[in-house]
Amino acid sequence: MKAYFRKMKGGGTAPPMTSIVNIFWSFIGAFAGIATIHFSPMSSLSSSDYNLVVGSFGASAVLIYGAVDSPLAQPRNLIGGHIISALIGVYCYQLLAPDIWLAAALAVASAIVAMHLTKTLHPPGGATALIAVIGSPALHKTGYFYALVPIARGAFILLVIALIVNNIPKGRRYPKYW
Repeated sequence: MKAYFRKMKGGGTAPPMTSIVNIFWSFIGAFAGIATIHFSPMSSLSSSDYNLVVGSFGASAVLIYGAVDSPLAQPRNLIGGHIISALIGVYCYQLLAPDIWLAAALAVASAIVAMHLTKTLHPPGGATALIAVIGSPALHKTGYFYALVPIARGAFILLVIALIVNNIPKGRRYPKYW
């Protein structure tokens, strides 16, 4: 038991601070990405559903603009992670709708498994799956279309901006792989 709790102490060192140039370009990318999503039509989402979806994309922005070298930030992870998770979330809601707690838990857990198996692990995908379950009745009515608009559309907007912005400064390259 002591060995188990000893693991929680950590033991590594914190990474060094990133450069001011990288911080600047992370800001520019995130600002442009989220602003573009905000001003592009995202279907007939209610304002509360819209806020949930943009929250998920905000987490993606942290990865693709702030941690460009991370495997979790690569295009296949961004696009695949969101779309796969959206489809799973819709399926779980349709299968288990009366038991929202069960649908939500199964959606997130299954999305993680599917992202691992497809090598598309993207943490905001968990939120995307969850939103498909906890969203409003209007969001539920969109069914699997939710995976296209707003999810695929928003992820592709973030990707296009990441490809442009992340390749402007010297020493910064995106993507590492597709």
